[in-house]
Amino acid sequence: MPVFREEPYGAFNFQVEFLDVGIEGDTVRGGFSEVSGLNTEVATVEYRNGNDRALSPRRLPGLVTYTDVTLKRGVIGDLTLYQWIQQSVQGSAQRADGRIQLLDESRQVVMSWRIRNAWPIRFKGPDLNGAASAIAIEELVLAHDGLEIET
Repeated sequence: MPVFREEPYGAFNFQVEFLDVGIEGDTVRGGFSEVSGLNTEVATVEYRNGNDRALSPRRLPGLVTYTDVTLKRGVIGDLTLYQWIQQSVQGSAQRADGRIQLLDESRQVVMSWRIRNAWPIRFKGPDLNGAASAIAIEELVLAHDGLEIET
């Protein structure tokens, strides 16, 4: 799926998609102003046998962890994200697979990250200020079980 080219793609053309979320099983699809947390990390474990000649430990791969994914968008009156986290608040977190798709200048998908078994763990409403001229931004933070680049 990744489309190779010599010049790097801009980070400003992307879309987000999560299927069957919220109370009514809606699809969250469309534009967000920011996505962060597409990170994977493999911990290292140090180990040394008591009879090793080397005085330093070996480093072995350990557990894999995934960073929480944060989605931000302007408030548009769509309650799907809020309803999704309400399910978690009420003790029945709903997990859903999702995709973050990077687009080229002609709006074609050039790379896609798949997020497995995501569920919301934090919702933040907009900061409101009568003396400012900023956009009202809502934020949803998702925990998940895995991140893959789709090929």
